[in-house]
Amino acid sequence: MQINLTGHHIELTDALRNYVHEKFERLERHFDHINNVHVILNVQKLQQIAEAKLHVNGGEVFATHEHENMYAAIDGLVDKLDRQVIKHKEKISRH
Repeated sequence: MQINLTGHHIELTDALRNYVHEKFERLERHFDHINNVHVILNVQKLQQIAEAKLHVNGGEVFATHEHENMYAAIDGLVDKLDRQVIKHKEKISRH
């Protein structure tokens, strides 16, 4: 799985990069057909926004999450993506 990480109005530190890679490994455990991921970390005034688009076999999965803390925004984003990936996996396995 290839992860493209982009930052808007935020410096992408090694700690943030490692945290994103660590969290997305969890998604790969549930569904190993994730081809690549585009993650955008964005800061707008007091809101930290994390969004991601996953290219998976059979489609795309997109989610976004806002929080005051970037790490919490990433956690919320991965939770949403996790649910969507599991739903996508179930949909594929039914066919």
